Amino acid sequence: MSPRREAHAHIAQHGRAMSMVDLGECASSDEMLVRLAERAGAMDAGDQPGWVLAHAARPEAWDEPDWPALDELDQATGDRPCLAWCFDYHALMVNSAALGAIGLGVGAPNPEGGIIQRGADGRPTGLLLENAAGIAWARVPEPSAEQRREHVRAALDDLARLGFTQVHDLKSQSWLGPVLAALDDAGELACEVRLHPLVEDLAHVHAGRGAWERDAIRLAGGKIFTDGTLNSRTAWMLAPYSDPIPDHPMGTPMMTPGRIEDAIRACDALGLPLAAHAIGDGAVRAVLDAIERVRPGAPLQRIEHAELIDEADVPRFAQLGVVCSVQPCHLLADIEALTRLLPHRLERVLPLRELIDSGCQPGGLLWFGSDTPIVRPDAEDSIQVATQRRRAGMDASSAIAPEQAITPEQAWACFRP
Repeated sequence: MSPRREAHAHIAQHGRAMSMVDLGECASSDEMLVRLAERAGAMDAGDQPGWVLAHAARPEAWDEPDWPALDELDQATGDRPCLAWCFDYHALMVNSAALGAIGLGVGAPNPEGGIIQRGADGRPTGLLLENAAGIAWARVPEPSAEQRREHVRAALDDLARLGFTQVHDLKSQSWLGPVLAALDDAGELACEVRLHPLVEDLAHVHAGRGAWERDAIRLAGGKIFTDGTLNSRTAWMLAPYSDPIPDHPMGTPMMTPGRIEDAIRACDALGLPLAAHAIGDGAVRAVLDAIERVRPGAPLQRIEHAELIDEADVPRFAQLGVVCSVQPCHLLADIEALTRLLPHRLERVLPLRELIDSGCQPGGLLWFGSDTPIVRPDAEDSIQVATQRRRAGMDASSAIAPEQAITPEQAWACFRP
């Protein structure tokens, strides 16, 4: 088998998600509630402690794209804390027991960079966005050291089964390098791994890398988040959404231009590139502008996701030597959100043909990944989107920006390390 790179994954979370309630096939909030109630009931029957944890909810794809009401979630899960992630991991819903446990109940202010959704009465609905979701997740009890190791091992085994020989972990935990080294020493490391911790953790991880770096395990850069996601309407756009969050017409910038520049310099001081989460065209432009101003010495600065790119910014990737690290498979989950929220910008979604024509060679400056566990890490999903621009079986008239399709050979080359 030829080498194959998964350029954007979350290894530990992929492994952990394998044990969580999967809401990906739910077609309504009622189905979501049934699955959560089943898990809560099974845990109660087995006298199991802990939270009910779920992932992969896709409300935008439901006939009625609304999360369940808080009292409905409370009725389904009882007094046991429950947390259910949206598939994009930028929004989640919690029940009242969890709201109390995390301290984001009645009267709590919106945290910086986060939103606590409230009803007309001012009370939380249970839906948390961006940094508010991150605060909630941080309150969930951490897995034990043995559970962490098992999550990582299971995830890498799964990715190797899908044909990947190298995996890039974006937002690497400080403990991930040592766990990978232990697996390698035991002969249980299924893939090469490249680590990208958050920039605020990078100096610490860099200082300790000598204890765990191997030929197969390398510290490869730092990671930042400059915006949110499309489904949460928090991706940073150049033009307003057709149905925006109140007071956030063009999404939610997560960093100022100055902070983006500081992050680039912090990575460059260690001889490492930056990987910047930037989904909206506004975020993509902000990162390209910052790279152009700083002119870092470390090669292969990266922009992750880049789901929308303005026409004026496409050639700047090749001009600046910036990797466009995209996940075409996200289109399979985002079609409804894109057509409802950005019908006026669909021609700017994943402009793969333009990127290649402007000098981003597949596998050179154009990389494919999945962002697992956001969506499944099957390379065939990205090949489907890159070449057909729609879901399998969908009428060709429903394709998103079909003029941006590329050939199968070009698409597969984007997975080559």
